[in-house]
Amino acid sequence: MRKLLLLLVCTSAIAQAQIVRKYSNEFLNIGAGARGLAMGGAVVSNQNDVYAPMWNPAGLLGIERDWQGAAMHAEYFESIAKYDYLAYAKKLENSGGVFAVSIVRLGVDNILNTTQMIDSEGNIDYDKITKFSQADYAGLVSYAFHPGGNEKISAGVNAKVVYRNVGKFANAFGFGFDVGAIYHSDSGWNYGAMLRDASTTVNFWNVNQDELSAIVNGEEFNPAPQDKMELTMPKLNMGASKNFEISHYMSILPEAGINVDFAKTAALISTDFASITPYAGAELNYDNLVFVRLGVNRFQTITDIEDLSRKVSFQPSAGIGIQYRGLTLDYAITNSGIGGSNFFSNFFSLKLDMGAMRNNP
Repeated sequence: MRKLLLLLVCTSAIAQAQIVRKYSNEFLNIGAGARGLAMGGAVVSNQNDVYAPMWNPAGLLGIERDWQGAAMHAEYFESIAKYDYLAYAKKLENSGGVFAVSIVRLGVDNILNTTQMIDSEGNIDYDKITKFSQADYAGLVSYAFHPGGNEKISAGVNAKVVYRNVGKFANAFGFGFDVGAIYHSDSGWNYGAMLRDASTTVNFWNVNQDELSAIVNGEEFNPAPQDKMELTMPKLNMGASKNFEISHYMSILPEAGINVDFAKTAALISTDFASITPYAGAELNYDNLVFVRLGVNRFQTITDIEDLSRKVSFQPSAGIGIQYRGLTLDYAITNSGIGGSNFFSNFFSLKLDMGAMRNNP
């Protein structure tokens, strides 16, 4: 049943590859790095390392010297999907800015292909069932800087190229831009904002009609869509955070904010113009060695299929991290939505900070 559902989802994605889609390129909205995922995405104003491009590229300016590298692997939705992230970021001494390159992949493998199981006369042949993979890829080139040399303001931009593949059925190429900024106030508060797909990301689809379509008793199933262009509309993420010292060895960093989709969705606040979802998270830091994190995000209203009652669903998350010299290992676990489905996702991420490592031989 699960394999059949995955096939239906992939087929639906092909059929809807046209004009504006609410959830186009949604894999780029997941984020990267177990720290941010454990905090429910509450890092828009405080993610200051090589993982920043996926949350707010302006945060790259937290890399004050040398370079950083990162790798993440996740078993998404209880291993139904594999999610991976690789990145490299380097401080540019001449300009004072930071340059980064990131690669993202979200894929589902071994999906059953039943499109050719029934021949043109309606006969079923199970030997014609094959398997295929569906994967989304993205490459990001990022740059962060202080506009006009103002140290209180950090700005950043992502230029991204997207490749999406649905087995032999279809593939697409896309491109777009993200922009972000962080304001560092004298009181210690940080205010961040990121506008995803600021230029309206465009995907161009190519559909293999021979593989997708099936003729049964003279009737065509799975016809190719007429429109092959897909637009991803902008999304706005805003948050505020401040680090509070509890003792000489302990501090806590909370952040709260909102995610804004410029479309009508199942969010708690939803209109034809925009939908707004709150989020919150916090990180407890012990001596810059051990970190404990909690978060909550993705509040939305859902309808119970049995009694048609309305419920509120949300996504909780938690995680831990260990840092030693320039090496950081983080873990996060999230639930796909309390009140909805209950698939858990596990994230492991690693970060190498060469500047910190050389500073602590």
